[in-house]
Parts: sequence; structure tokens; C-alpha cells
Amino acid sequence: MASHTRHALHQLRIEVNRDPERFVTEVYTRMFAIDPDLRDLFGVSMAAQHEAFHRVIDHVLEAIPAATGHTELVELLAQLGRDHRKYGVEPEHYHIMYSALMGEFAELMAEYWDSETQQTISQAMMLVTGVMRGAAETATDPARWTAEVVEKYRITRDLAVVRLIAHSPLRFRPGQYLEVQVPQWPKVWRNLSPSIPPNPAGELEFHVRAVKGGTVSSAIVGDTRVGDVWTFAQSHGTLHVDRDRKVLMVAGGTGLAPLRALLIEMSKRVDNPPTHIFYGTRHPGELYDLAVLRRIASTNPWLQVTAVSEHEHDPWWINSVATPEELGIEHHIGTLADVVPRAGHWEDHQVLVAGSPQMIETTRRKLIIAGVRASRIQHDPVF
Repeated sequence: MASHTRHALHQLRIEVNRDPERFVTEVYTRMFAIDPDLRDLFGVSMAAQHEAFHRVIDHVLEAIPAATGHTELVELLAQLGRDHRKYGVEPEHYHIMYSALMGEFAELMAEYWDSETQQTISQAMMLVTGVMRGAAETATDPARWTAEVVEKYRITRDLAVVRLIAHSPLRFRPGQYLEVQVPQWPKVWRNLSPSIPPNPAGELEFHVRAVKGGTVSSAIVGDTRVGDVWTFAQSHGTLHVDRDRKVLMVAGGTGLAPLRALLIEMSKRVDNPPTHIFYGTRHPGELYDLAVLRRIASTNPWLQVTAVSEHEHDPWWINSVATPEELGIEHHIGTLADVVPRAGHWEDHQVLVAGSPQMIETTRRKLIIAGVRASRIQHDPVF
């Protein structure tokens, strides 16, 4: 790539990152000025949208000048194009995005803006909008699909299980997560992992914990009712089990859901590798699905279950259904990140980790220190 191109995109990245929030706000302001109806496609709060938009532009400006990685960039942009269909984005809207971006870039780069710089940046943004538009136009899966809530029950004051029946065939793999919109918060999308694999009956199950300050999770736990219709978009995630090596699974809280779905799917086969799952929570009474794991293990000798809790006893507001000891399951006190590396030798295992961002990062780091190759550790993106 010519040095001028690298320099132009490098300088543009510097200018964009001087004040990312201002940059994104100005781009959206320009888009809404060109077509005011675009504003109706998004929710009242666009904070998450702003952050995601900046991350993509920053990544593009970093990746295009690089000598490698263009295939991954194109795949990312194509996925974004397919994903944006859920907002109601149409092919003609990508020209508006291009115009808004170029207008803001020209202002940011006023001191450096000449015909060669304009052409360089124009080609980069045409790549971005062109790949996204093309992927959206050629996508074969529906942009959205729906399912109806048929059961919801609370496990603790901040944890609920929601079961639904889909109105169309399910199109995801065990271990993946789905983009979800609930009627209490229209136009706001969150990622949730089904806790059971897809099946012909269209059954879905989600385990949701109300996060402090979380609007959507709190609404699901507190306000979801039978008869509610949820809207779904694309499926994502690459968690899977390789059958050529032993498996270590590490599940924190509701991070159990995608691993549970994989275990249920695995239980349909007879050729599974030895699998050891560590299931951890803060208090032992929050190990709400331990009995289910025990039932799976009782008929599948390839599965070993270990319970982990940070505290030995429950606070007064938690009523444990069944303790690990009552279920005959080994129980360790501590954090998953501390317990798992000490509990065995995992160097020859495939490792799947699911839970909170902090738990994933800490557990991954300590497993690598303990000798597990980073390439053998799977986890979904940390949101």
C-alpha cells in the first residue's frame, strides 16, 4: 500500500480518536439531517450504538493499511451488514452513511484534505459501505424472527428462567448466542445464550440475571409475562466441542447457558471426549442448575461436574434447592479463576469459558499461566 494511503488513514484515525463521542455524534447528526426518518430506526438511547460504531471505524482505519487481515475485515463488515437488517436499514441507507462519514472526515482532516487524501479515504469508506450493503442484500436468513413466552419463573430475586416457542424453524447452533429484543424495550437489542440446543418443536430457554443498572435484564426478570412476543435477529458465537481431545468447561453464573446447551447436545451421542465442567457462583444456593448437570452426568459417564462457590454459606435471602453435598457433587470454595487451575492438569484439554467479562478474562489469564495454550481456550466476545 502506498505510503500516502497509510499516512492518510493513520492521520484520520488520530483525528477520530481525539474525541470519539463527538465524532460519532456528528456522523449520526449528518445522517439524520440527510434523512430524518433514519432516527426512528434506533432506540431512545444510542450510547451502545455510538460505542459500537466507533469501534468499527477505528478497526477499519487500523486494518486497511495493514499488509494482512483484509479477509477478516471483509468478514466482519459482511456480518455487520447482515446484522443491521434488524434495525430496518435498507440498501439505500448505506449511501447516506458514506456521505455522512466523508463529510465529517473532510472537516476533521481540513488541514490535510486534498484530492489524493479524499480519494484514499473515499475508497476505504466505499469498501465499508459496499461490503455491508452487499452482504445485507444477499443474506438468506430472515432479518428477524419471533417467539412467544410460554413460561417464566423466578429462581432467586434477580434470576429468572424464560421459556418460549418460536414461530418459525430455529436457525442457530448449540453454544451460540442470539440478538434479542423484548417488548418492554423496543429497538434495544441484547445478546442472550439459549440454554438448550435447537429442536424441531421450536423450544427456547433463557436464564437471565438482572444486572445492576441493566434496563433490559431487569425488565426480563421483573416484567416478562406469558404471551409476550420476543424478537430475534442473528445468531453469533463459535463455542463448540472438538472430539479429538478432552474438554474443560468453566461456567460462571448464567454463563452456564451455552455450555449447558452443548452438554445436552453431546448427550445425544456416544462418542464424546471426557468432559469436566466447573460450575461456579458467589453463593452455593445460586448453583440453581446443579441438579440438571447431575442428571446429565448420571447417564453420561464421560461427564464430571464440580461445583464452586466463593462463599461457603448462603445469606438469609437465598433458599438452596439442593446443595452440592446433597447431590453428591464435589464442592470447592473460591473463585473459578483460582480453583480451576489448581484442580487438575489442563494442558492437553480444549477449554470453553463462559460468564461475566471479568470472570472470563481472569480465568483465561490464569489458565495460560498454568500452561494452557491460548489457542485452545474458547470464549465468546467480552461485551
